[in-house]
Amino acid sequence: MVMKQTLIKSICWIILFSIAMAYLESAVVVYLREIYYPEGFVFPLTPIKSTIAVTEFWREVATLVMLLGIGILTGKSAAQRLAFFLLSFAIWDIFYYVFLYILLGWPSSLMTWDILFLVPVPWVGPVLTPVTVSMLMLLLASCLIYFNKTLNKLEWCFSILGSIVIILSWVLDYWNFSTKKTNADVWTLSSEQNLFDTTAQYIPSSFNWYIFTVGALLIATAIFSFYKRNNKLHQ
Repeated sequence: MVMKQTLIKSICWIILFSIAMAYLESAVVVYLREIYYPEGFVFPLTPIKSTIAVTEFWREVATLVMLLGIGILTGKSAAQRLAFFLLSFAIWDIFYYVFLYILLGWPSSLMTWDILFLVPVPWVGPVLTPVTVSMLMLLLASCLIYFNKTLNKLEWCFSILGSIVIILSWVLDYWNFSTKKTNADVWTLSSEQNLFDTTAQYIPSSFNWYIFTVGALLIATAIFSFYKRNNKLHQ
């Protein structure tokens, strides 16, 4: 009973922590958009000074380290540590968009295009896609917490492969654009060029829902396999 209360308390604090982090993340975006997109965020992307871009990249890395850290510090087992990381990441990502909508009235819909990551090329996709991934993370985290067991090798393979396929769906549109533009260089941290200098004409044109769906189904398959396998042992 005491262990159950401790677990519930940990989950509640992780959720609160993740919501607070989401607000901090959205606040930074509010400031950046006030500077670079005072009339509202739209594509094509506005060039960003290399110093700001490097700072922004490491801020994103620091955010991931903090989310990973809360899982490692709070979890009592490998399954809990993974579950708490997934839980914190999913809550953070979902509430990031919730707060942006409250503060800026953006996104106008789940089909609104967003830039998800910066390096080495822009990751872009409709808001619905990262939210869908977050929902899958919440589902997997719930299963991990309930059974307190981790994935087997096959389930890990499905999850990792699915994640790679989803990332491919996010970079594919820009990749298609860059192959048609000889001056669309890849930005790197060591570069002196401004981030998005070569994307001044890039406006997302199409999202490959087929590839994204395949990736999501691979992850969903891993979750279903994990649940089915452990539910039999749990009965």
